[in-house]
Amino acid sequence: MQDGKPEKKSRRRFILGGLGIGGALIVGWGLLPPRQRLVSSHPLPTQNGEIALNGWLKIAPDGIVTVAMPRSEMGQGVHTALPMLVAEELDVPLSQVRIEQAPIDGIYGNVALWSEALPFHPDDEGALKYAAQWLTAKVGRELGIMITGGSSSIKDAWQPMRLAGASARAMLVQAAAQEWQVAPGECTVSDGVVRHASGRQANYGALAAKAAGLTPGVVALKQPQDFKLIGQSQARRDSAVKVNGSAKFGIDARPAGLLYAAVRMAPVFGSTLQRFDATAIAPLPGVVKVVDFSAAIGEHFGATVGVAVIAKSFWQARQAAEKLPIEWQEGASHALSNEAIFKQFSDSLESESGFVYHSSGDPDLAIPAAAGATTLVQATYSAPFLAHATMEPINCTAQVKDGKVNLWVSTQVPSIAVDIAAKIAGVKSDDVAIEVLYLGGGFGRRLETDMIAQAVAIAKQADGAPVQMIWTREDDIQHDVYRPAALAQFSARLDGAGNVLVYHSKSASGSLTSQFLKRNLGLPAAGPDKATAEGEYDMQYEIPNQRIAHVIVPSAIPLGNWRSVGHSHNAFFKESFIEELAHAAGRDPAEFRLGLLKRHPRHSAVLKAALEKAGKPEAGRAHGVALHQSFGTIVAQVAEVSVADKEIRVHKIVCAVDCGIAVNPNIIAQQMESAVIYGLSAALMGEVTIKDGRVAQNNFHDYPVLRMHEAPLVETVIIKSAEPPQGIGEPGVPPVAPAVAAAVFAITGKRLRSLPLRLS
Repeated sequence: MQDGKPEKKSRRRFILGGLGIGGALIVGWGLLPPRQRLVSSHPLPTQNGEIALNGWLKIAPDGIVTVAMPRSEMGQGVHTALPMLVAEELDVPLSQVRIEQAPIDGIYGNVALWSEALPFHPDDEGALKYAAQWLTAKVGRELGIMITGGSSSIKDAWQPMRLAGASARAMLVQAAAQEWQVAPGECTVSDGVVRHASGRQANYGALAAKAAGLTPGVVALKQPQDFKLIGQSQARRDSAVKVNGSAKFGIDARPAGLLYAAVRMAPVFGSTLQRFDATAIAPLPGVVKVVDFSAAIGEHFGATVGVAVIAKSFWQARQAAEKLPIEWQEGASHALSNEAIFKQFSDSLESESGFVYHSSGDPDLAIPAAAGATTLVQATYSAPFLAHATMEPINCTAQVKDGKVNLWVSTQVPSIAVDIAAKIAGVKSDDVAIEVLYLGGGFGRRLETDMIAQAVAIAKQADGAPVQMIWTREDDIQHDVYRPAALAQFSARLDGAGNVLVYHSKSASGSLTSQFLKRNLGLPAAGPDKATAEGEYDMQYEIPNQRIAHVIVPSAIPLGNWRSVGHSHNAFFKESFIEELAHAAGRDPAEFRLGLLKRHPRHSAVLKAALEKAGKPEAGRAHGVALHQSFGTIVAQVAEVSVADKEIRVHKIVCAVDCGIAVNPNIIAQQMESAVIYGLSAALMGEVTIKDGRVAQNNFHDYPVLRMHEAPLVETVIIKSAEPPQGIGEPGVPPVAPAVAAAVFAITGKRLRSLPLRLS
């Protein structure tokens, strides 16, 4: 409560809370029609004669089309691919389309992302799954959260952005038909011009004002066979500015009067700030103020408590911050270590049955007692915590002045960022303006709002001046929200012919979703977390008797979404065990997989395409294979690997991918290349270790990433498909580690069951 008034419950909190408790309210609400996603709450801002025809696009007198862009560009190509959807249906050249940041509005909320969070098996086609997805999509529309993540941008925009283009086209045709007194069906459209058989024609710019306010009538989306842009490779629209250095990232924000802030945060998890001596650094050059932002942020938003030094340059701020005397009070986590965490995982696997995410056949069939079984295969796998290590350091620029807040930030969640900035500053969300700049890497790290909470809390004490808060690389590595560490146990029985009769797996880790919801939405989360078991329970292999379970172990380490989330390590566990089963059966690993995919022709086709493209390995090298589906996309990879002096060298990775309709094949190939590099960094080198309650690593010398001379050749095969488009930013990561591990076994005969992959 504030000022004696009851706290107003937001729609976001109410709906998610209602979903948690169920009841007649949700059932009744679920019968209401879904919210539309075409017309925004407020008209798009226009200038110089522009006409907004719906909430997604406006047309200038010269025919230039401007599209509202609700997703953040972090290298995944959405600033190219999403305008293609509008241009296709509007029938204008892509060169005629511009983009501008979408305002904060519910129609731009990401709906597809929420449906993906449901723990249904991909093969499940039942009514329960359909109903749950329908209801969750309604929730997503109500929430209206603008979020870029979960490889969902194209999937989510596929209908509303195409509908926006098609609806505007219908309105423009109707305007021309009325002016010419002909039937709309007699008009044709191409390249932004409406034409009639009589020879009359008009471009969109001349028709836009007349079209505004018209009802489009029946709007028909194009059929795939009629696409002109979709499916054709288009050059990235952000490449030129990134190459010439004119691109503006969050760290490039330069509002007038800018000051800089460096932070000191508690080195041990759960510590609190006791005291600091600001007078000790007051005489240092450029120092403006020392700010304790702990009280302003409390324990919310994931923002670590600490102190900031505001100065006239970042170098001055950083130097002064390092010299600032600070005393911390260590909490209960001061003795936390990797050994203790993994022992807790192991103990939990032994003592708890876990939540069963998937079972089939006779899931209670005991491994030792499977009828006709002759061979028992068991294995335990582990994966470490991982940091995001985005190339652009964590930063946020904020100004709090005259009851208003201005934000300049690289973020994946602009609407959440606005809400949190408002709460920290004590203003209404409508009083927060945000400029979303390019992201120098996201990977899930910029789904978080800790940097925004800190920056606004600091700027609130800067007397109206804008302040750019920047974390050092050491800050970034040691105060991340980490990819969860995990431990997994697998067991299976094979019959005399090498057929898998029964398959069990159980894994243990912390729950990142519970932490994320609490940090960023202020919501309690209980029960199962799909992200913990994805990549295990939803596998494609046709094994008759399965049980896949997971045990959530409470984590004192902050956990977050990391590129491909649970798939990033669970694919390594699952695919590595399939390799071991193939070996136990005496079969070629690829042929063994194909034998388990008789009812999955798309998966078989992807695997065969990768094998065909890879051919035979060069002398002294070996191939390893992995197949995995995530975010709706099927990816097979063949890694060509050599080993010398216990050093693993990956020379080439072939990727075959079925992501449904390929909107921009050029971007798909780029994303596969990016995913391989990112995944290979983690597979060979990525590891965050906890010692004495703190992160042991602090920069790229002890948290290395792949260098250019270590990068493999990546070749991508895109499978032609008529299915709706699926995710592409993350699915290339999960198969990397198991494919490399399989190749290492082929060379050395040694099974590597822990990440990162090491032979020494």
